[in-house]
Amino acid sequence: MIVAAVFVFFFLKRNNYDFTKAQNEENLLSLVLLGLFWVLLSGRTKLYNIPRNLTYTLYIERIVTHNFIFLLGIILLAKVSNNEFLKYERFWIAFTLFIILFWVKSQLFFLLKYIRTLGVNYRNVMFLSENSSSVILKNTLSKRKDYGYKIFDFPNENIEIEPLKKFWKQNGIHTLFLPSENSLEKNLEEKIFVEAEYNKVRVVLIPNIIQEEFVKYDIGYIETQPLLTPTKFPLEYYTNSVLKRFFDILFSLVFLVIIGSWLFPIIAIIIKSTSKGKVFFKQKRYGHYDEVFECIKFRTMVENEESSTKTTSKDDYRITKFGKFLRKTSLDETPQFINVLLGDMSVVGPRPHMLLVDDYYKPKIGRYSVRNLVKPGITGLAQVSGLRGDNGDDMEIEMKKRILADTFYIKNWSIILDLVIILKTLFLLLRGDKNAI
Repeated sequence: MIVAAVFVFFFLKRNNYDFTKAQNEENLLSLVLLGLFWVLLSGRTKLYNIPRNLTYTLYIERIVTHNFIFLLGIILLAKVSNNEFLKYERFWIAFTLFIILFWVKSQLFFLLKYIRTLGVNYRNVMFLSENSSSVILKNTLSKRKDYGYKIFDFPNENIEIEPLKKFWKQNGIHTLFLPSENSLEKNLEEKIFVEAEYNKVRVVLIPNIIQEEFVKYDIGYIETQPLLTPTKFPLEYYTNSVLKRFFDILFSLVFLVIIGSWLFPIIAIIIKSTSKGKVFFKQKRYGHYDEVFECIKFRTMVENEESSTKTTSKDDYRITKFGKFLRKTSLDETPQFINVLLGDMSVVGPRPHMLLVDDYYKPKIGRYSVRNLVKPGITGLAQVSGLRGDNGDDMEIEMKKRILADTFYIKNWSIILDLVIILKTLFLLLRGDKNAI
């Protein structure tokens, strides 16, 4: 309806709202073709599929991707149909559609999320058995009320089929989360699967965070026989890596010339006038394939001997007054655009950690090293999702969430996703990131 309304509006505007000038058949056919193209394209981009666990970052990616391809469709149709109206108005139509649909779809997205926070449109779920991944998932579903999951705990320590079936019926259980490895006796597990199917309970398997095999494989088919085939990540394709590198160089040059040329000297003068020491702080970090490089930042602390052996904590006494401002606004990270030009980093990617942090978590989290399959980034999916900073007692759980976000980014990279992450980063900078320390 919106596509048709925008099309008709610009047509009438161009013809001074006079129907007599309309080339009805030609324009009606163009409108029908655009409508069909929109519907077919939405099946591919999943624009109308909003699962409860979909994040706004990924939803924006869908909207941007959909509208960009639709714009190409309008341009192509204008060329092959010789439709004069469409030829002259195609860009305005596409731009207007993007603005309207971005706003409408975003409002619907947040309305649905808000409704779920009120306890409407929720699903009753339960967990059986436990592994490191199920703890993280349960923690996430408990905190994210907008996902619309109501968790029920099975009261019996000993799992038996009849009490379990009774529990499902009494609480209207929709989904059963179960660890993928052998956490239950084989006979019991088989009975649970059979009864779950009979009682219309969905069984969702949770891979173990320690195991990384499922990250390295995708499901393929020979006829109808499913197979696990080795995954090839998007950035392992030469064309994608070249595209990302070209974007990194272009974006970094634009930032350094237009903003860095005047901002860096101002920050340097304030740093030198408010504390003793160097303007820039360089620290060794692991990069692509664990190659060590020197990450460049503006110095935000008084010079100390613990900078490479002690992580930053909230209200850290080493941070200067101006350093707090730089960290809160993330301006201390801007010199890393120089790292991007040098080829050590990318604009978007997993954030590089201190060497001691990486060395501490690598043996603890099985998929930790997956993040080093791409270049580290100035910003990343984990950061714009609020997964940053020191979270005290929950630090290990939060770190596992970061690794999951980094792994997702590596497996699902696209240039559109990079652009969405950059836009969200700019929004966080303007609004202020409460997780920055």
